[in-house]
Amino acid sequence: MAEMMTFADPRLAKLDGFRVEIDAASERADIVLDRPPLNVIEMGERDQLRLVFEALDVDARVRVIVLRAIGQHFSSGGNIKGFLEVSPEHVSKLARNIAAPARCEKPVIVANRGYTFGVGFEISLACDFRIASETTLYALPEQKLGQIPGSGGSARLQKMVGITRTKDIVMRSKRITAKQALDWGVATEMVPDAELEKATDALVAELRTFSPLAQRTAKKLLNETEDASLSIAIELEGYNYSRLRQSEDFKEGVEAFHGKRPPKFRGY
Repeated sequence: MAEMMTFADPRLAKLDGFRVEIDAASERADIVLDRPPLNVIEMGERDQLRLVFEALDVDARVRVIVLRAIGQHFSSGGNIKGFLEVSPEHVSKLARNIAAPARCEKPVIVANRGYTFGVGFEISLACDFRIASETTLYALPEQKLGQIPGSGGSARLQKMVGITRTKDIVMRSKRITAKQALDWGVATEMVPDAELEKATDALVAELRTFSPLAQRTAKKLLNETEDASLSIAIELEGYNYSRLRQSEDFKEGVEAFHGKRPPKFRGY
């Protein structure tokens, strides 16, 4: 049973436009955007989201983090007026806040539906798995404001889909459908709208069957070798493989395989 989570950090005493639920039995934490109907993300909310991801990353009760939203739309993006009310120095740090899911050692799933625009798209791109309802529309509309994406959106998207498609999306403020996102490798999975929660639950359950240590290692390795040469990536892969070879989880996995039983991983 999920419960509302509170935090010792005074900066998280009152959450701005979202809540956090924890289900210790399922080893799951949900960050739920809750400012309907469009779940606009305020400037201060970005700081809090970073702090929450960091807190959940060290919470021993949590194996998997889910980012989702209330209503028909994940998020229409940020509060436009808010950009004029903060200093340039503060704005320059926005990308670090929105990159929190990528820095998190634990698997992060985002469940998208409806409008997933601007910072809503950018924070989704920073997650490990994007499950998109068939109603999802992704966009980086900043050109319409005389701006560019400022929280890693164009950079992450270019790594996924290449410069040609990224220019088409960014420079024309073009919306892409869930089907296009799936075909282009942006979305991990596309499901009927009514099945979004069920698909998210299934992925959480699947991820929990793997070794926490192996999952953390795989995520860190893949993130850090994205820009590496093939030879360096292979070298680092071999190093991490060797390190996991010494783990209790690997020993348990081998014994469970030969014993024809489910493994009981403990994360070390």
